[in-house]
Amino acid sequence: MKRRQLLSLAAASAALIGLPKAGWGRARWPVDPFSLGVASGSPSSDSMVLWTRLSPEALTQTGQHHTSIYISWQLAHDPQFTQIVQQGQLQATPELGHSVHAEVSGLSPAREYFYRFLSGQASSPVGRTRTFPSPDSPAARLRLAYASCQRWGDGFYSAYRDMREQNLDVVMFLGDYLYEYPPSASRDVRPTTGGWVLTLDEYRARYALHKSDPHLQAMHAACPWIVTWDDHEVQNDYAELHAGFSGAPVQDFAARRRDAYQAFYENLPLRHADFARLLNRQSDQVQVFGSVKFGQLATLYNLDNRQYRHRQACTPGDRPGGGRINPQHCELLGQEYRTLLGQQQEGWLKRQFERSRTQWNLIGQQSLIGPRDMGAGMSRVWNDGWGGYPAARQRLIDAMQSTGLKNPVVLGGDVHQNWVGHILADYARPDSQAVAVEFCGTSISSRNRATEAEIKRILQHSPYFVFADAQYRGYGIVDVQQHSLTTILRTVKNIRDPHSEVFTLSRFSVDAGRSEIRTL
Repeated sequence: MKRRQLLSLAAASAALIGLPKAGWGRARWPVDPFSLGVASGSPSSDSMVLWTRLSPEALTQTGQHHTSIYISWQLAHDPQFTQIVQQGQLQATPELGHSVHAEVSGLSPAREYFYRFLSGQASSPVGRTRTFPSPDSPAARLRLAYASCQRWGDGFYSAYRDMREQNLDVVMFLGDYLYEYPPSASRDVRPTTGGWVLTLDEYRARYALHKSDPHLQAMHAACPWIVTWDDHEVQNDYAELHAGFSGAPVQDFAARRRDAYQAFYENLPLRHADFARLLNRQSDQVQVFGSVKFGQLATLYNLDNRQYRHRQACTPGDRPGGGRINPQHCELLGQEYRTLLGQQQEGWLKRQFERSRTQWNLIGQQSLIGPRDMGAGMSRVWNDGWGGYPAARQRLIDAMQSTGLKNPVVLGGDVHQNWVGHILADYARPDSQAVAVEFCGTSISSRNRATEAEIKRILQHSPYFVFADAQYRGYGIVDVQQHSLTTILRTVKNIRDPHSEVFTLSRFSVDAGRSEIRTL
């Protein structure tokens, strides 16, 4: 959003203090109950989820940790709320961490709205959101940001300060919204509260820590988000119901995953129906994957590569989680049945590809498609990413080809590095045609271990990649128009400095009808 728009929203929010309190209840809050901010998400052309969560500090000070509290919400055409479109009341219950999800439908397509939450004399910050164009309308432009991996202790969220200035239609967050690790005295730039995150209350507390960041809050309030998860929302390198690798052994990993999934729902603008069976203790599974059309211009796909995947193959020492392995010494690696997305999601995705009629197809998922040789003079792959599931990767590529999917663009995260490249029909034949392009983003703050020398070596042996960088943290902007797409890599000069400069690292363009990346 433009600076004057943000100032307008801030002024409107402050002005609410003087509004009449009739019908708002009689509660008095000694501190701000909305200090975790507001958010909108799961957007479509006629609906949106509006989210907030009452502050644990405010609940403690009023002794209401175990009390259900009514929260009012309002949606309006203007930030002063003189033209209210819809409003309602919800209960913030202790069973759901005092979060509320207002699922608002019947909205106008391609329309800007403003929203807020009210409790007693307190009002939340004012959020801005926007519905997508109707599926059959000829939308002219989409501005989207993709981001991932925001470990609290590793650095400041300066990237979000820059992102909110970009006038975006939507943010696609591709995993690792939080990290389950304890504090690190030797590396934490800012203190991480709590120890290992293992229980529902501990996940709730860690989300509250992340959501206390003002730049993250402001970006949530600026436009709708589409979110998926990776591993750290539960545990490093977990796979389906197989525990990953970390220093905190757990007696019942299924219970830990269940608690983590519930906390994910509680703290993000997600639809209740997708989590209802888990919240009602009828199932351990939820649905995170989905798709939505942005007019006739683009379809956005949001995938889940953790919940249904097979366990990583041939990890050294047969320990849980991922590792660098020699594919020539791992027969299991190439087995056709092994999946990263799960059979159900693979089938759903191919059917979505078959039905797609939009000009562009943007596939948000967690990692990097193109294979990287991680060894120094020896063949090594990282078995926790797509390189550890080559048959599943080939099925995804074949699905793009066999369905004639128009202009596929894959967005990724996880690796804490920027990678830009062409997705080949067959990576075993470097001269095979490019069927898609991919932009795998660096992290918002999470550190990277790779050296520039290692990145250069991989690039030299991987001609399908056109760019890579391991030095900087940040995010990407995808500017989609009818005949071309431009991707801009925005990076933070120093994540240890909360006021750091953010600059453009590189720019790329793709013309419709050609899976070919041009550096600008």
